[in-house]
Amino acid sequence: MADKKNRNGEFWELALERAHLGVWDWDLRSGDCFYSAMWSQMLGYGEGELVEASDLWLQLTHPDDRERAVASGERHIAGLTDSIETELRLKHKSGHWVWVLDRGGVVERDAEGRPVRLMGVQTDISKQKQAEAELEQVNVRFRLALAASGTGIWHHDLAAGKSYWDERTREIFGLVAETDEVSQDLWHSYLHPDDRADAERAHLAPLQTQKVVAVQYRIIKRDGDIRHVESLIRAIADAQSSGQILGTVRDVTEAKQRDQELAHAARHDALTGLLNRAAFDRLLAEHIAAARQFPLAVFYVDLDYFKALNDFAGHAAGDLALKRVAEGILGCLPPSVHAARLGGDEFALLVPDCDAAQAERLADAVLAAVRDADLGLTAASRKLAASIGIAFVADENTAVADALACADDACYAAKAAGRNRFAVFSPETTSGGLNAARLAADTVDAMEDGRLKLFGQEIHRLGQPWQENRHVEVLARLAGRNGRLIPPGEFIPAAERFGIASRLDRWIIRTALSLHGPALKSGALTLGFNLSAQTLSDPQLWDFVDAVIDETGAPHSGIGFEITETAAVTNFTAAEEFVRKARERRCRVSLDDFGAGMSSFEYLRRFPVDTIKIDGSFIEHIAESRFDREIVSAISGIARSLDCSVVAEKIEEQDALDILRDMGVAFGQGFLLHQPEPLQAIVTRASARAALPAGRRA
Repeated sequence: MADKKNRNGEFWELALERAHLGVWDWDLRSGDCFYSAMWSQMLGYGEGELVEASDLWLQLTHPDDRERAVASGERHIAGLTDSIETELRLKHKSGHWVWVLDRGGVVERDAEGRPVRLMGVQTDISKQKQAEAELEQVNVRFRLALAASGTGIWHHDLAAGKSYWDERTREIFGLVAETDEVSQDLWHSYLHPDDRADAERAHLAPLQTQKVVAVQYRIIKRDGDIRHVESLIRAIADAQSSGQILGTVRDVTEAKQRDQELAHAARHDALTGLLNRAAFDRLLAEHIAAARQFPLAVFYVDLDYFKALNDFAGHAAGDLALKRVAEGILGCLPPSVHAARLGGDEFALLVPDCDAAQAERLADAVLAAVRDADLGLTAASRKLAASIGIAFVADENTAVADALACADDACYAAKAAGRNRFAVFSPETTSGGLNAARLAADTVDAMEDGRLKLFGQEIHRLGQPWQENRHVEVLARLAGRNGRLIPPGEFIPAAERFGIASRLDRWIIRTALSLHGPALKSGALTLGFNLSAQTLSDPQLWDFVDAVIDETGAPHSGIGFEITETAAVTNFTAAEEFVRKARERRCRVSLDDFGAGMSSFEYLRRFPVDTIKIDGSFIEHIAESRFDREIVSAISGIARSLDCSVVAEKIEEQDALDILRDMGVAFGQGFLLHQPEPLQAIVTRASARAALPAGRRA
């Protein structure tokens, strides 16, 4: 190691060079200022390239930094500071700016003690300043993210026993204070009594783990307002002290309320506030499994005359009637009874620990509540009644579907006996409810094991076997386990009764588009799908359809949907919304079974459809019925004025076909024109015809 004698000027010059420190030496008496070679090199200059001058450094200083740099030196010369220390930018030879840290001070004074010589060093801190700028950018983003999320920051010093809340944290707790420091026990005073123990325990948990602990709890603000907050907490170790607990806090009251609302909406019917079908099924399953001494009673309540009221007073009045009936039913039930709206005008009750006498009294009360419900109508004759089916469940192995099927079957018995009454299920008087339940269950199985088959029926331009309008109505046939094809008239009502109609419709749409999307995309044909009331009311339907179209490449314009009056009457608002979205996507919409209901023309006024399908009951006997001919003629005339296509259903006789053609009905569907057949065969034939030259397609 070099001794003190060897530490001469050259030694220190070498040290300054290795440390990349530029030295300046300013003689206040002469005004001369010396700059070391390293100072020039720091700015990109070689020896002799810079003309030394007392204010050379000032000439190279950034204009925005000059005043501050000069002031720093003047304050020190005046004896106001112990040293010069400032950051400034100097211009590099290449033109960019170099950040330097300037440090120095007086090294010589005259006899009167006045400064006559100053020395100092300047260090290149450009990398440090860049890092600071990048860190500040990160901090700005962090602060912006905190502000956007409404998150506050707090920390607690374990050794000092002090807590610090930032402004946002104080806002969340409703604390008015000018400083971040708060008393140690302040937080505890805000805790909701029911959440206090868990919250305090959670805030101590980070001391035993390195993980972030999340906790939600309630606070009571000084004005009595109860808020839900969420904190993320972590312990920060400190070698010099006991450490700190660092945390965030965020007001999640609105999010909690939304979650509660969503949870309620997932379990309850939006119109009546009663339990929905899915929630009722789960609750019934739980009660069946827990049934003990007395049997459960399941009530199936079906309103009588509701469709007539809907036709007479309109859908708004129908919705109001359903609300009032639901209120009346709830008003007569004991607290232990659970009520649900299964869909449309059908309700269900779950009555725990119920014997026959209690069930009879409750059924009478529900019947009276329905009869006496204030429907808001002036016409006294427009009253509602109900038919009620009651099934008792005493076996914990009973399936939910079977329990409802028994109650539903008893409800049919009550209707058959004259309505406005109740009936109790017994196996001796069953009308097939259990068979329907099993058929519904078998339909679900058939979707998985390939026994559900797609069929189709062509819609023809009358007088032409196959022209440019290549439209096919998609149908479904269920192959029983014995191989027999079960027609839709059997399994679709069962699917609707037991709540799987929407699932069935989705299966048909997805399967048809997945198999035949390319044919639709090529224009070989278009497909029409019938929609159940359950599907029409599904708020996620269009998300599903759009997703399937994206997957399969089938165009919206190649798809049509058929809505029946039965489906529309169940939820008129949903039907309107569905038609609006279908038109936005350029999907075709048909009003099916037109003319069969009292509100058919009201639907036509409200729904801007592409096609009207005249109900087959007006076509079957059109050759011998003048009334049917007049109805068909009127419907055709209205359709032409609205620029709608008209399809005549159920054309079975040549005479009917000739009359319809003479009346100007353009399209027809029925066994005379073409019977339903496997959809694959129709698509294959349509694709082959589409590939032929135009003159050979007929």
